[in-house]
Amino acid sequence: MDIALKLLLVVFSIGLITVVLLQHGKSAGLAGAISGGAEHLFGKTKARGLDLFLQRATVVLGAGFMILSIVVTVLSK
Repeated sequence: MDIALKLLLVVFSIGLITVVLLQHGKSAGLAGAISGGAEHLFGKTKARGLDLFLQRATVVLGAGFMILSIVVTVLSK
């Protein structure tokens, strides 16, 4: 069981890295980070299609990675 969970953790981590690298950068630099965050907060830029899928996949894989990390740590003690 321990080995299966660790293999699943590796799959989640590789998937998370891949999904993050496939996403396009929204803005560049500090000024872009501030204005890009404001646009995202107030809904001026809506994600569609592939961007929306990658955004949701990042959330799912990130949450799964965190949960699996905690489970593997607790079970390995």
